[in-house]
Formats: sequence, structure tokens, C-alpha cells
Amino acid sequence: MAKRIYGSTPKQDGFRMPGEFEPQAHVFMVWPQRTDNWRQGAKPAQRAFTEVAKAIAKHTNVTMLVNNDQYANARARLPEHIRVVEASSDDAWVRDSGPTFVINDRGEIRGVDWIFNAWGGLKDGLYFPWANDDAMAQKICDLQDIDSYRTDADSCPAGLDFILEGGSIHVDGEGTLITTEMCLLNPESGRNFPELDREQIEMMLKEYLNLEKIIWIKDGIDPYETNGHIDDVACYVRPGEVACIWTDDPEHPFYAPARAAYETLSNATDAKGRKLKVHKLCMTKKPCYLKDADSIDIATGAIPRAEGEISIASYMNFLITNNAIILPQYGDENDQLAVDTLQKIYDEVWGEGVYKCVGVQSEQVVFGGGNIHCITQQEPSA
Repeated sequence: MAKRIYGSTPKQDGFRMPGEFEPQAHVFMVWPQRTDNWRQGAKPAQRAFTEVAKAIAKHTNVTMLVNNDQYANARARLPEHIRVVEASSDDAWVRDSGPTFVINDRGEIRGVDWIFNAWGGLKDGLYFPWANDDAMAQKICDLQDIDSYRTDADSCPAGLDFILEGGSIHVDGEGTLITTEMCLLNPESGRNFPELDREQIEMMLKEYLNLEKIIWIKDGIDPYETNGHIDDVACYVRPGEVACIWTDDPEHPFYAPARAAYETLSNATDAKGRKLKVHKLCMTKKPCYLKDADSIDIATGAIPRAEGEISIASYMNFLITNNAIILPQYGDENDQLAVDTLQKIYDEVWGEGVYKCVGVQSEQVVFGGGNIHCITQQEPSA
């Protein structure tokens, strides 16, 4: 039976967060259904989630977690080899509500259950209540019989409450993390800062992910919903090498933050003292804007959606899983260019054909506020 671990941290116990490029045993997703966030009763989003799950399942075991009133629908729409499990949730962003897994050199695995408050709580959050999502990490750990750490004052040796979403971090598995100041050091975000200062935030990240160095990028490209998650901006291809968003179009809304992120990473060194090699990944040719907002319900406890609001369409929001890259496609002129560019990067870094880059149409996911990396959470092989 899975248990909670009190008075210790993964670093103290010899566990580390592996890179996403390391072997995986499982990928978790949560079925979308909020009609106050997803267009047209969430039906287009459900079709998109189904296609993403099917693409991942060709490479890695997939479990879809579903609220009880959608269980029959999800089970009927998903192929038999995808496991469907009833579990209550508030929305479908399991990257942020699910556990971050850590492993050790003895083949053991544990989970980190960060406090989740819907990207800002009552100050700047996107919906209320969020209790079901805050419980999602423990539910997944219990389902997999994996012991877990909770980052609250009762469990943490430092006696601190610590809020974090999985989309705000990327690691190389060798002691280095990249993140954004816009998210983790934003006094208006309703998370940790300024109640916790930068030194305390770095200490918690280092203790719970087993890190030696944190590379801070100033801004993300989503200041309003996630407050600038890193998984729209950059990720590790392997230790010492990262991919970063890029556009040559000065009129593109993400031109300035993309260039600033590229410059920061190009001048950074990691925990091993390596100067990072940075690969450029294109942005969409045209920005993506929300359509049919009038088909999204207006409800108490959720921020209303507006027609024409910008959607954060980033090809960087992909999942790496067992020699496959599952990346978003938006119906944009640059869709194939993104697939081809990423395939070239991974062929160059890992060897030709080691990774296969697979594009999945996911415009419906970005309309909800994220994309493929946001709706997945990997469990590494121990």
C-alpha cells in the first residue's frame, strides 16, 4: 500500500527527477469535460485528447482518468489497450495537478505531490474549487502503489507550504532545472512568492527534485493563465542541449520573449559546467486565437473566456516518451516545418531514427489553455 513520507525529501533519500528523455513506464491523462472552459460541451476537446492518447499508446502505456459521469463515454471512445480509471477531477491538466516522479539507482520510484491551487488560488487562479485536482497526485500514486512526498508544512522538513505545477519545470536528470521568473517569482501569481523568497524557492526545488543548479529565464509566453510556464518556451533534448522557441517575425506576439529566452539559455552553463547548446524550434506562422467562445458556458467559479483571446500555440509543448515525440499541430502553415525541424534536431542529437516525431492536431486543446505536454504526465521506468 502506498504511503506518505514525512520529515524527509527526495534529495535526502537519494531520489532524483529524471529527464523526460529517459525510459518511461506509463503516461497519465485526464478526460476533459468542463463546459465553462472547453468549447461545444468539450466534445471537440475529447476527440483531440483521444487522438493524443492513441498516438502515445503506440509507444507507452496510457491511463485516462475520468469523472464518474463521463466514464462510459470515455471508455467507449478510447481503444481497449488504453486503461480508463474513474477518478474525480476539476479539469484535465494532469501535468500540473499530477505527481512529479523521482527515481533512485536501486530501481525504486516515488512521487512528489506539490500543492496545487489552480494557477494562483483565490488571488489569480483560473477556477474554484480545485480540491479534486489538488488530490490528483495522491490518487495516481495510490493507483500505482507508489509512496509520495507532500510539499506542505506538515510533511516538509523545512515546515513550508510549497505550490508548484509540473509545466513550470524542465530538468536534465543530472542536477539542472530550467524555469521562469514570470511564474515562480511573480508576486501577483498567488503561489509562493513573496511569502517565500527566491532562496527558499530554490531550496525547495533542489530538495524535492535533487538539483544543484537552476537556470532562470525571465519570461514565459503565457502571462495570464499559467503565468509563463517553461514548457511553452524550452525543454531539454538531452543533458547539455535544449530546444527553445524562435521566430524571425518581429510582429509575432512571442518575438521578444522567444529571443530573450534563447539568449539566456545560450549564455547558460549547467550543473556539470557545460555551456548549453541551444536548438531553435519555430513558432506558428500566425498567432492562434480562441474561436466560438459563445459555445463555452459562463459559470460561477471560472474565469469567462472571450472571443478572439490569444491562445498559446507553441510547438514546444510536446511530450517526449520512449523514443517518440508527440507534438502539437494547429492547422498552421508551419505545422510540418515544426515536425521536420524537431525530427532533424533529435536525429542530430540521438542518431537518425532513434526518435520519431509525430504531429497530432490539437488546436482544440490550446483553446482550453494548454497543449500536449500540459495534458500528460509521465511515470518513469524505475
